[in-house]
Amino acid sequence: MRGKTVLPAVAMTAVSMVLTLAVVVMWLGSAMPWLVALVVGLGIDGGWLATLAYERRLAAQGDHSTPVTVVGWSFGALATGVLIAHALTVDESAGAWLAVAWLPLAAKCLWLVHGLWERTALTTTALDQIREIQQTARDDAAVARAWLRAEAGTEETRLDAVTAAGARVARVQSRTARRLSGAWAELETARTGKDTGKALTSVTAPVTPGVTPRWELPVWGPSEQVPALDAGPALTDDALDVVVDQIRLSQDPPLSYREMSARFRAAGHSASEVRLRASWKRVA
Repeated sequence: MRGKTVLPAVAMTAVSMVLTLAVVVMWLGSAMPWLVALVVGLGIDGGWLATLAYERRLAAQGDHSTPVTVVGWSFGALATGVLIAHALTVDESAGAWLAVAWLPLAAKCLWLVHGLWERTALTTTALDQIREIQQTARDDAAVARAWLRAEAGTEETRLDAVTAAGARVARVQSRTARRLSGAWAELETARTGKDTGKALTSVTAPVTPGVTPRWELPVWGPSEQVPALDAGPALTDDALDVVVDQIRLSQDPPLSYREMSARFRAAGHSASEVRLRASWKRVA
């Protein structure tokens, strides 16, 4: 992984230094001795390379120096300026020389990218742990989505069943109500008919002379509360705990909540589902 960032930077640095030295020697060699031009080119490249080496040394120590960085970018800008000035003074291939004038700054940018990679690089162990954490998070998310989809499907099926059962009950109640309404209407018609009194008198007069029976419509539904259906007194929390614990421990192994609840209701006890569940949690 280190070579993916350092090798391009080294290659770009070598190309830019060779190009800068060649341009300085060709450009200034006609105006001054070529040895002087060579010294100028080597000075530019040497300053560029020296600041780069010092920056790399500071980076290896985990340090950074702003003045050194400014000097390094100044040498890169100087080399680029020399290449641009040379491209503007030549008569032929000016576009080609301008196209390569950015190489010194490009080399500095590549070293900057390599430095950023070094500051953010992690060990193989840390990367493996990060991958395991990410994979665990993806697995947990997938399992959670599967649970949600399964619960949604179950709830949809339950709602469909409840809706269908409710529709059947509503149809049965509707038919029953229509039949009862018709029967009640027939009873009312028979009661208010003009010949009903005469018919009843002719039947009951021989048995009880002088008595005309009064025919009242039957009462639809119970007229008084059935004692057996009266709700018993509510149990206190302590009493409820005792009853729940006795029912739970009436069998070995102890009963589950659903079995205990069924036996609690069958025994005639009364308690809300919330209180019964809270009592179960207290005793169990």
